Amino acid sequence: MRQMQLAKPGGLDKFKLNELDIPKPKDNEILIKVNSSSLNYHDLMCALGLIPTDDGRVLLGDAAGEIVEIGAAVKSWKVGDKVMSACFPNWIDGPPRYELLSFIGDNQDGYATEYIAIEETAVTKMPSKWSLQEAATLPCAGLTAWRALVDEGRLQSGESVLVQGTGGVSIIALQFAKEMGAKVIATTSSEEKAEKLKALGADEIINYKEHPKWGEKVLEVTDNEGVDHVVEVGGGETFNESIRAVKLGGHIALIGVLSGPAANELVLPRIFLKQVRTSGIAMANHQSQKAMVEYLDNSKIKPVISDTFDLAELAGAFQHQIDNKHFGKISIIMEQS
Repeated sequence: MRQMQLAKPGGLDKFKLNELDIPKPKDNEILIKVNSSSLNYHDLMCALGLIPTDDGRVLLGDAAGEIVEIGAAVKSWKVGDKVMSACFPNWIDGPPRYELLSFIGDNQDGYATEYIAIEETAVTKMPSKWSLQEAATLPCAGLTAWRALVDEGRLQSGESVLVQGTGGVSIIALQFAKEMGAKVIATTSSEEKAEKLKALGADEIINYKEHPKWGEKVLEVTDNEGVDHVVEVGGGETFNESIRAVKLGGHIALIGVLSGPAANELVLPRIFLKQVRTSGIAMANHQSQKAMVEYLDNSKIKPVISDTFDLAELAGAFQHQIDNKHFGKISIIMEQS
């Protein structure tokens, strides 16, 4: 089988494609033939050495595939079942605890491989009407958006949601919000991407290059009220504008650090004077993932896959991500055609 290893974190030139024997599952493990993965910002930070990991690490936290062999003690799955990964294999239910938050593709080897033997509890079922490639977009971005809007945000029909940019989390958050009857305001700097956002149902588009203080524009288009929910993926350079844009008593889901990890001149009084509720989001547990899958089984949502790369082209796929050429998810296909 093919497997892509990061020989040493710290650059896209450090990837090495290896030929290895297909592993044998232990008694409590399943052997998955991995069909697809998809890129997340966390994967990129690992590749660039911004998140420390071991030499030789196999990256990628997203995956969907088919079970081709089961260990002697496995009871949850059978050969032929189609499953998708859980980014935190050990966080089954309940609140987060440090000992449960081993992130796959970071603390342990991930899915940049054609086959993986992994504990039977490390995966969940996938949406029944989705392809394996489609399902592989969900474990990180989809679940993050779900927890932000549903578990923590308790989104209701008629409320308003602000999404930032056109990455995986923002696009699926837009789709969830529209499916649930919300109004969506989206930010972008690209007219081409603005048209795609409109096609997905965005009600208002704000060009953040034209409006650097785009929070003021959000207030303008909401009659100075602001939005009920902000899906905050930008981080340091966008958080102050998110505070400006959110309504009194609104909710900001803190998810990403695309513009940097630290906010300059954070205006704290805005947070407590507006009585803003903030939630730090890092995916969710398996029960939340199962609830998301059940919802998707009864919705018309399908993922937006921007580009597809073969496993051997993983470094090029990451460069495509760095160059911000994608809209939605970047898919990685494991099996050679």
